[in-house]
Amino acid sequence: MLRGFATVSYYAADLDAASAWYSEVLGIEPYFERPGYVEFRVGDYGHELGIIDARYRPTTPDQPGGEVIHWHVDDLQGTYERLIELGATSFQPPIEHGPGFVTAGVVDPFGNVLGVMYNQHYLDVLRESAHR
Repeated sequence: MLRGFATVSYYAADLDAASAWYSEVLGIEPYFERPGYVEFRVGDYGHELGIIDARYRPTTPDQPGGEVIHWHVDDLQGTYERLIELGATSFQPPIEHGPGFVTAGVVDPFGNVLGVMYNQHYLDVLRESAHR
């Protein structure tokens, strides 16, 4: 059974540059570092964001399905614009999918898709779990 993600992993040919870029984006330094790998604890639940040296990227078929992990943010438009200012490129501009549910995505300078979303349901669940 899937219980929630433990670590999101991105790959970068320049691990030092990726670590510095994500430190700037997140406002924190990695909490765990090994040769070829850095890891950040992020967000309300302390999810793990790992950056792996691209030398260790598994081989993939010519047409990978891929995935987009969306991170909840309180200011979607502001976050999207900041990521672009920091050197990311637009993958998907902000799109409203319904009241309280907006997504966007960028490609970081290392070729990874970084999804962001504002989701009222996320905030409701967070608030509910705080009252338990």
